[in-house]
Amino acid sequence: MKNLLKSLPLFLTLCLFISCGNADDDVTLDLDFGDGLGEGKPVDDCLGLDEGELVLSIQDQFTTLPGKVSIFFRVSDTNGNPVSGLTANQFTIYEQGRNDDCFNTISTSESFARISPNAQIFSNNTLLVLDLSNSVLASSLDELKVATTSFVNSVMPANELESTKMAIYWFDGEDELHLLNPLTSSKQELITAIEGISDTISSDPSTDLYGAVIKSTDIASELIQQSTAGDKIGAASVVIFTDGTDQASRYTESAALEKVEEANSNISFFTIGLGAEIDTQVLEDIGKTFSVFAQNTAELEQTFRDISEKVSERANSFYLFEYCSPKRDGSGENNLAIQVNTGTRQGAVQTKFSANGFTGGCE
Repeated sequence: MKNLLKSLPLFLTLCLFISCGNADDDVTLDLDFGDGLGEGKPVDDCLGLDEGELVLSIQDQFTTLPGKVSIFFRVSDTNGNPVSGLTANQFTIYEQGRNDDCFNTISTSESFARISPNAQIFSNNTLLVLDLSNSVLASSLDELKVATTSFVNSVMPANELESTKMAIYWFDGEDELHLLNPLTSSKQELITAIEGISDTISSDPSTDLYGAVIKSTDIASELIQQSTAGDKIGAASVVIFTDGTDQASRYTESAALEKVEEANSNISFFTIGLGAEIDTQVLEDIGKTFSVFAQNTAELEQTFRDISEKVSERANSFYLFEYCSPKRDGSGENNLAIQVNTGTRQGAVQTKFSANGFTGGCE
């Protein structure tokens, strides 16, 4: 039975991170359904842990009989940058029962601690939104197809996962966000759709950038609602490419930016700009998670790779950490602390769990 344990929110001040454009300037990188950086609180002073360079923000936690504790959390640095690639042996578990003055360390080997696939409770969807207005089709279509294929290869896992999907949309001057390929976990299906783009795909040479921003955000919001059904946690990434500014003037800049700012905090926004006709400030505002700019088509593939790394890093900074607790039925509510140590950086978070019904034999 899954019991969401609520505890004090963890409040930290994040610094502005700038690289190749801009990155998150708030705390919405994590899947926090309220304020702050998710559940959990700073660890007790008795542990003697210094203030860390890493932030663990608990998204969800639950217990499974006969004695398993599962914690789903995100790891970032104090600048808000995601930290991916961590393994179970980099985590230390501390428990404190009612008879303990401070926390006791639980060995990872004795507790069968492991990092488990988070697909069982986490789904991540990416919307790739391409500007296929006349300027792109006439001068950079081939380079765009190569770059987006590289993006798909980087973001989508080698083996299909139901929890990781991508859809491709495109826009021109029409009041419509055209669907190139629906949401799928098939990398090859997405690449085939990209290869099929021709220079005759569009019938309106203008650019409805703001309309594309508004419509793609609405689609991402719907995906979040769908993916969070059935006790799952969902995230979405909107990646928008353009080589110019909004020309259709159908929607206002303020309406597009307002849509982005008010979007669900589980949605991240990335932008890729090409050439000298883009408005970098507008694209940075739209791509509030991260934005990159290519001066010419020769740089286009690299900029897509830069974005793909950021999208993948964010998705892979979420961990489902599980272990078998030595606590047994009758011990009641116990304090739990998790510390991560990479050798050069460390961080920790504290929470609680109930051992009601716990027995031996946990796997």
